[in-house]
Amino acid sequence: MLNKIFEIIKIISLSKLTRIIVFSLFVIFLTLGLFESLLLSPEDYIQSDAVRIMYVHVPAAWISLGIFSFIAFLSLGIFIFKNKNFVIIAKSFAPSGLVFNLIALVTGSIWGKPTWGTWWAWDPRITSMLVLFLFYILYIASWRLFENDKAAKISSLVAIAGFVNVPIIKFSVDWWASLHQPSSVKILSETTIHSSMITPLLLMTAAFALFSVLIFLMKYNIELIKIKTKGLDRL
Repeated sequence: MLNKIFEIIKIISLSKLTRIIVFSLFVIFLTLGLFESLLLSPEDYIQSDAVRIMYVHVPAAWISLGIFSFIAFLSLGIFIFKNKNFVIIAKSFAPSGLVFNLIALVTGSIWGKPTWGTWWAWDPRITSMLVLFLFYILYIASWRLFENDKAAKISSLVAIAGFVNVPIIKFSVDWWASLHQPSSVKILSETTIHSSMITPLLLMTAAFALFSVLIFLMKYNIELIKIKTKGLDRL
């Protein structure tokens, strides 16, 4: 019993130190990102200051897509390797992915009002992001509705099925007629966005990624403690 208590204290201590480091980096990158976004980045010649919503909307969308893709990858590993730690990691990342998915949807609506003249349009990119949000809800709900082993299998199937939607989100502006602008930041070809805009985008993306790691560490820490104690209800 005493050894179990010491193990729990060790988990909390290590996690607390890591959280402090991650939180400090998050504050630094967020401060720099906001400074670049609000003060140094220029207005858009068409959208004016409304373009600054992009510095929240785009990184939030990137992070939510990245997290869901990572969850789907881990979920596939759960079936192949039967690794229980994959289950905990995937489960712990889901809440921050859901939050950033919601932020992307809300900021997209706010951006759409002055740009398109409407809060919501059933545009392929927007609609597919809404579908991703529903998959996040289904994934998290699986852990509420079923017991641990069954929840792990069902949530993993949800994540793998939902991953089909990720390339749809990415290429929706190319496959269908869309109000949404094409991607300006590209990995395999030349980026068409100016450096004065790409810098705050990358800084805000780094800040959001660090925030996701911070939420993950707290959730992962709770899950480990519950496994050690074997007496607490799951979240």
